Amino acid sequence: MKDSRFSRAEFLGLTSLLAGSTLLPGRSHAAPDGGTPSLRTTKSPGLVGVPAANANAAAPKPGPPSPEEMAQLHRACIASLPVTSTSDDGAEYVRIGEWMQRQKLSSDTYGNGDFVQAFEKKIADLLGFEDACFMPTGTMAQLIALRIYADASNVRTVGVHPSSHHVLHEDDAYSVLHQLRTVNLGPWTRPLLAEDVARSPDTLGSVSVELPVRWLGGQLQTWEQLQELKRTCRDKKVKLHMDGARLWESQPFYGRSYADICKGFDSVYVSFYKMIGGIGGAMLVGSRDFIKESRVWRHRHGGNLFHLAPLVASAAMRFDAALAAIPGYVKRAKSLTALIAADSRVTVLPQPVQTNMFHVFLRGSPQAYAKQRDRIAREDRVWVAWGFGQTRVPGVVSTELQVSEGLQNISDADAAKAFLRLLEAA
Repeated sequence: MKDSRFSRAEFLGLTSLLAGSTLLPGRSHAAPDGGTPSLRTTKSPGLVGVPAANANAAAPKPGPPSPEEMAQLHRACIASLPVTSTSDDGAEYVRIGEWMQRQKLSSDTYGNGDFVQAFEKKIADLLGFEDACFMPTGTMAQLIALRIYADASNVRTVGVHPSSHHVLHEDDAYSVLHQLRTVNLGPWTRPLLAEDVARSPDTLGSVSVELPVRWLGGQLQTWEQLQELKRTCRDKKVKLHMDGARLWESQPFYGRSYADICKGFDSVYVSFYKMIGGIGGAMLVGSRDFIKESRVWRHRHGGNLFHLAPLVASAAMRFDAALAAIPGYVKRAKSLTALIAADSRVTVLPQPVQTNMFHVFLRGSPQAYAKQRDRIAREDRVWVAWGFGQTRVPGVVSTELQVSEGLQNISDADAAKAFLRLLEAA
């Protein structure tokens, strides 16, 4: 039998794209919005259900588990390598209300209220900006930033990384709603750099940079590269916006304050459901005048909800503890990836890991690995992956892992051992 093992060098030689599976229509098992899959929003890969009974037909072959069976299997696990979210939505809303009562907080009206505005100021101060505006979604926040820059400069071209959320996961909202045009800067294989902006043949009104790059397993520019990117945009008078959906997880890599990381950006968006664990919501930060205009655009987008306080409370009651836990998660991710990558049949990207997120590449089929995942869940009570996406390399699949509180009941060695049992399906 041919040896199926392969080295990282061999894998990198096979492809220069290490592409996320969402680029292959109809073959993705990622969340529809490109975010981390959760029990609230995502069916497991290949869940088509068991065919309905038919008295005149032969007994159906056993099929994949139903969504409810999948949820039950996951809930029975004591640990999870990928990020998960709670499925007890009713209890979550009760916790939010009880927390607000203990804090003696009152709600807002269209975002106007002491509690909401105090949280906006907290995030603005933390990131080193004059002001902030809470937004129902990150998509809304980022579209507003790019629209403001386009109107101010009369240049509707936005420079982005090829894997940008704007390009892959927003149904062309930048173009349809705001008549913006994106220009891919740099290759898929690395984060966006200053040289990509400098060499752009197109005049750019703004550049949107994701920190870290999700589809590269959480890769980041070095500190020197990041500072050069800021200087280049400033010298070329190009507005620099940060897609900071996972900015919180980047701080340990740079070893600097959030304000220092954000300094030099004209605006930053951060998420409150990714890593923080809130039920939704985002924040857009920038100068006082920029945020004043952003509030007008939030209204135009239909984002002026009558009460924003429940969304804000869901983030605020978790925020400090979530940020305090991140350095420990990153430390564990380094240990876990070293254990997993020690098996020559597995490739981890990036290596060494830079945040608490990473991608793992395996030879085989998504269906076989999904079946083995369920077996591991039943036997070891460890949830080792959500989905397995086909990459652009024939016979190679990928999955995304992110160390979080889901691993608090298991050691790194046992987590790696459970994950590597997937190879029994190869």
